[in-house]
Amino acid sequence: MNAKIAIVGLGYVGLPLSLQFAHSGVTVLGLDVDSNKVDALNQKRSYIKHIHAADIAEMVGAGRFSASTNFGKVSEMEAVIICVPTPLNKNREPDISYILKTGNAIAPHLVKGTLVVLESTTYPGTTDEDLRGVLEAGSGLKAGVDFHLAFSPEREDPGNPDSRVASIPKVVGGYTPACLKRASALYGLAIKTIVPVSSCRVAEATKLLENIFRSVNIALVNELKVVYSAMGIDIWEVIGAAKSKPFGFMPFYPGPGLGGHCIPIDPFYLTWKAREYGQNTRFIELAGEINTSMPEYVVHQLMDALNSQRKATNGAKVLIVGLSYKPDVDDDRESPSYVLLDLLNQLGAEVAYYDPYVPVIRPSREHSHWAGTRSVAWNEQVLHGFDIALIATNHKSVDYQELAEWSACILDTRNAMVGIKTRPGQLWKA
Repeated sequence: MNAKIAIVGLGYVGLPLSLQFAHSGVTVLGLDVDSNKVDALNQKRSYIKHIHAADIAEMVGAGRFSASTNFGKVSEMEAVIICVPTPLNKNREPDISYILKTGNAIAPHLVKGTLVVLESTTYPGTTDEDLRGVLEAGSGLKAGVDFHLAFSPEREDPGNPDSRVASIPKVVGGYTPACLKRASALYGLAIKTIVPVSSCRVAEATKLLENIFRSVNIALVNELKVVYSAMGIDIWEVIGAAKSKPFGFMPFYPGPGLGGHCIPIDPFYLTWKAREYGQNTRFIELAGEINTSMPEYVVHQLMDALNSQRKATNGAKVLIVGLSYKPDVDDDRESPSYVLLDLLNQLGAEVAYYDPYVPVIRPSREHSHWAGTRSVAWNEQVLHGFDIALIATNHKSVDYQELAEWSACILDTRNAMVGIKTRPGQLWKA
C-alpha cells in the first residue's frame, strides 16, 4: 500500500514511529515546529542517541521520509499522527496545550476522509472531546462522518535494545467503529500486533494504567528501601532473592526519584480528571508523595556520608554521576538528578555532574537555570577534586572500578557498585 502520512512531533516517540512506517513502505512527512530538528533530519543527521543517522539517511535517500515545518502539507496526507508533549503545568495540572495547538494547526488543512490519530498520553476524553472540538471548529468537518479520529498510545522504551516499534503491540481506539477499522489498518502496515479496543477513552485509560502500575510499584520499593535500610537490610539483595520466585512477583527497583516524560507525569492526568467525577485517587497520590520525596532522602544520606568523613554539606564538592533519567539514553526530561542538583545547591554544596550522554544541559521548562552547564571530564585528577560522588543514573559505559579508585566517597542510589571493590567506609547506599 502506497500510503502517505504525516507525523507531528519528531521527538523520542514521533521520530522512531516515522522511521518504522517508512521502513514498511509508507511515505512519511515529519512535521515539527523546531526548524533545527527539521534541518537535521533532511540533512540525514540524528539528534537522538539511540536513533542512528544511517537509518534516517536510508529513508530520506529512498524518498520515503522527509521533514518540514509546513503544516499546510497535511492536505496531501491520508493520515496525521500526533506525537507531541503532554507535560504538567506549574500547578501540577495537565497541560494539553501542545495537543490543542497541533489540532488548530492541522484543522484548516484537513480534507474529507483523512484519519487523525493522537498518540500523546493524556486523560480519557481528550481525543473525543478536546481534540475533536478544535478539529471540527477549524475544518468545518465532522469527526466520524467527514474524517476519522482515533487514539493509540505510544509505547516507546528508549535505551532498551530489545524494544522495537514493529514488535510492540499497538492499542487502538476509534471514535466510531469505522474510525477504529481505519486506524487499525494504518498501524497494521508497520506494526505486527494490533489490539483494538472499544473507544478512544479505553485506549487513553490503558496507557494511564500502564504507567500508574509502574509508579505505584516503584513507590512501594522506594518505601521499602527506606524501611529496610533502617533495619540494616539491603533492599537490592531482597529484590534479587524475591525475583527467583517464578510466579506472582514482578521486580521493580528503587532509585533517587522518578524521571522521564511518562511515570512522574501521566498518573496525575487521571488524578486531575477523576476530580471531575467526584472520585479520589489515593493510591496514585500516595505513590506520588513517596516518589517525589526520594531526592530529599538521598540528600540526607549524602549528608550522613559526608559527616562520617568530618565534612559539612555546605562547601562540599559533590559530583552527580548520571543526569539522564534512565541508563544509556540522552533523555533528561524530569530527571531526579535536577532535583538533586537544586537541593544540594540550596544547601551550599558545590555541585557538578558527569554524563557521557548529556555533555551540556539544554534549556528546559523547569530547569533552565542549569542550561549551558557542562559535564565534567572523566579522569583521575577531576574525580579526586570531589568530596563525594553520587550515582544517580547507572550508565553501563561508566567505569565504576575507576570511580572506586578515584573517589573519596561514593553514594550509590542504583546498586551500580555491586561487585566493585571499594575501601572500608567509602561506599554508601541510598
